[in-house]
Amino acid sequence: MHRQELLTLLNQHQTRFMDEAGYIKRALMYVEANSEIFYRELWPAHVTGSAWVVSPDRSKVLMMHHRKIDQWFQPGGHADGDTDIMRVALRETAEETGIDAAHIHLLGADIFDVDIHTIPAMHGDPRHEHIDIRFLVEIDDSLPVPGNDESHDVIWVSTLEVTRYNNNRSTYRMLEKTRQLRNAYAHNRIA
Repeated sequence: MHRQELLTLLNQHQTRFMDEAGYIKRALMYVEANSEIFYRELWPAHVTGSAWVVSPDRSKVLMMHHRKIDQWFQPGGHADGDTDIMRVALRETAEETGIDAAHIHLLGADIFDVDIHTIPAMHGDPRHEHIDIRFLVEIDDSLPVPGNDESHDVIWVSTLEVTRYNNNRSTYRMLEKTRQLRNAYAHNRIA
């Protein structure tokens, strides 16, 4: 994947959420205008990749308590020059959860969610924005989750409890999408 492939994925991504539609439009404009989008040194924004990790029955989500930012998020991180943002999301999921990549299953090559959020100035980096491209993945929730040194903890959270850990708008949006998936999953099991 390179910049043009990311633009194609962004153009194909449809959403019913107005805030996300605005992020998609902003992301398209920024990615089109900046050839170095996959490098964290690009200011005032750069692309990151993350994964919304669900259990096989879609009743749980994997959340990590991020050490630097001191908040609960989905796994993800900087591309550091890797132009395949899907690969970035999968790599970051394996690194941050400590789960072998063989157990991380991508549930589709399409974007699951797009978010643009502000990162405060820290560790010598100026305040900037992450254009976060999110993919949907599945991991067996019976596997141990050792985590790594980037997080205080990594745990499975019931979809009913996710907003107690992170109640920002983008988490709510992904949770709503997960509820739709869970309903489809339940319907397919009955049919």
